[in-house]
Amino acid sequence: MAVLSKIRQRSVFLIIIIALALFSFVLSGIFSSRSPLFNKNVTDIGSVNGEPISREEFAQQVEYYRNNSNGKISQMQQVNSAWNNLVREKIYKTQLEKSGIVVGEQDVWNAIVNQIKAQNNPMFQNELGMFDEEKLKEYIANLKESANDSERAKAAWLGWVNYEKSIKSSLEQNTYNSLIRSGLNSTLKDGERKYFYDNNNVNMKYVYVPFNSISDSLIKVSDDEIKQYIKDHPKDFKAEASRDIEFVNFVIKPSKEDEEEIKNELVSLINDKEEYSAAAKTTVKVTGFKNATDMKDFFVTNDSDSPFDDSFYTKSSLPKILADSLFDKNVGDIYGPYKDKGYYKLSKLTAVKQMPDSVKASHILISYKGSDVRDPSITMTQEEAKKVADSILKVVKADKSKFESIAKEMSVDKNSGAKGGDLGWFVYRSMVPEFRDFVFDNKTGDIGLVKTPFGYHIIKIDGQKNRQRAVQIATFTRKIEPSEKTENKIFQEAETFASDVSSGINFEEKAKEKNYVVIPVMNLKELDENISVLGPQRQIVRWAFDKSTNENDVKRFDTDKGYAIVKLVKKHKKGLSDRTGIVRKILMNKKKAELIANRSTGDNLDEIAKQNNTTVKTAIAVSNASPVLPGEGRFPEIVGVVTSLDENKLVKNIEGQRGVAFVMVTKKNTATPLGNYQAGKNAEERKLKNKNVQIYNAIKDNSEIEDNRATFY
Repeated sequence: MAVLSKIRQRSVFLIIIIALALFSFVLSGIFSSRSPLFNKNVTDIGSVNGEPISREEFAQQVEYYRNNSNGKISQMQQVNSAWNNLVREKIYKTQLEKSGIVVGEQDVWNAIVNQIKAQNNPMFQNELGMFDEEKLKEYIANLKESANDSERAKAAWLGWVNYEKSIKSSLEQNTYNSLIRSGLNSTLKDGERKYFYDNNNVNMKYVYVPFNSISDSLIKVSDDEIKQYIKDHPKDFKAEASRDIEFVNFVIKPSKEDEEEIKNELVSLINDKEEYSAAAKTTVKVTGFKNATDMKDFFVTNDSDSPFDDSFYTKSSLPKILADSLFDKNVGDIYGPYKDKGYYKLSKLTAVKQMPDSVKASHILISYKGSDVRDPSITMTQEEAKKVADSILKVVKADKSKFESIAKEMSVDKNSGAKGGDLGWFVYRSMVPEFRDFVFDNKTGDIGLVKTPFGYHIIKIDGQKNRQRAVQIATFTRKIEPSEKTENKIFQEAETFASDVSSGINFEEKAKEKNYVVIPVMNLKELDENISVLGPQRQIVRWAFDKSTNENDVKRFDTDKGYAIVKLVKKHKKGLSDRTGIVRKILMNKKKAELIANRSTGDNLDEIAKQNNTTVKTAIAVSNASPVLPGEGRFPEIVGVVTSLDENKLVKNIEGQRGVAFVMVTKKNTATPLGNYQAGKNAEERKLKNKNVQIYNAIKDNSEIEDNRATFY
């Protein structure tokens, strides 16, 4: 609140400062080495097989995802969804062109008609309840015609355009995938082979030596060996460009003193008080929370952080703290200040009445152009809709039996209209306030007219249940926020730390001295958005990948909850991975396998077990379908070898992912032959045909894709 008061006092000064800050921000974007101005060759978001993805095309896709996400996904999630969709679309387009397959406009229209037809939407049905293609065409034409009327209309038209594109894209993908899958067949011999592969099994004796039985300290792996291994296996170690950073998070949160100050402020609002009025040039009486009668005005005048709620609540629908403290009290009684969910609150019982806990009602909705009913076919003005609603009200009040037929014929709410306007039973908070107040404040059988954002409702109350005590409680709130003093203190701490480490003082040592927690973030990619506890922070990612940012550079960033002092620890270039931990483990296990092999010179399992300080074990009915070694776990890579071995022959050094096995098969058990292997054939075919993802990934891996998203976002 201290900050707000300062803003009010210095509004003109702050406007100038904010304007200069915004100008500086814009300039920093223009002169950044990542700006399109300094990347003259970067004019498109990217390309697929030489076909560009233009900024305009991409922006439309991003806007589509933004409009359809209702704020539930971040900008980068919208960007990534748009990118994946366009890349997929263009990849399949290329393949279809190569195959000579064309998905035409009529194919797309037929698919749209079939999909919408299946939805049984009354909007596109004729008087007989049959799907009417002309109504769909009229709907689309209205969408296009009204696209420039408002942002909502524009979004509706854009949504339809993208719907058409998604239908076409889906047809293209399904057509191509079907073409590929038609060549993927299985034979009865494949079914037979699969049956015996899964069901043949062996009894065996074995010695298993896990790699972790050998201490890592006994094995030496050099940096040169790691580099050579990566060089020899380039496909396994392709790496995107990445960054390692670390940061200290300075969170601005209210102190105990801040909380106490807010609590005392609410206490001071309870009772009436005398204050000097500069306008009246004398002291005036200021009505307190306790004696205020116009609660809405009191909330506005005293800047409550939540609006006055004029709803009524039964005991079961109240928060427990109010149900216990105020529900059974008298009008005018107060509870608080009390702390609840990040706020200090002051509550007063302002009204009591008897009302049902649920109501059954019917309505006839007459909407107008510009209402919240998103139907471009509605052309009536608000005045025209009111006249129609008044006429209907007059008719149904004179003859209630006509309500059902009029609802079926004229109500814009087609779902309830089909049932004669019946909305069924619903509870107090199910409806918008105007509708709710009418049905809960009046009695069964009453008919009336109310206006809501959706239009004019002619309402008939069909039933009410469980009339009981309900209360209205005014809860004045003040969010528990840090004071200006606290904000300044945290800012100074963050700025001092940033200054110290920027001047050459060791980042980790300084943080340790100040008891700050250093949070490392490894393998940060160029299009990443979220950073550990900081959440979405594209500004930090862009800084880390900016060509002008060097290793060990430090910068302060403003975050939603305070400040982050960030250090760029290491840059990793695109190419072969320079992260050696995984490779070191692979090479270490290979050397352990060699060590085990060199010492396992025995001619039988008993000798080998003794040489490895373990015992000979037995396994029964081991198969590829159940590749389990008792007491050891699943080892498909070892069992895959074992099931093909001859009986009574010692086989050494079968290397698995976690250790080495020495095996002697004592008996091979062949599965009972089947009369028909159709089931196996069908299973293999299903496996082959359910390969849409693999088909797409294979095509994508062989496509030329240029990605410039990071330059623009």
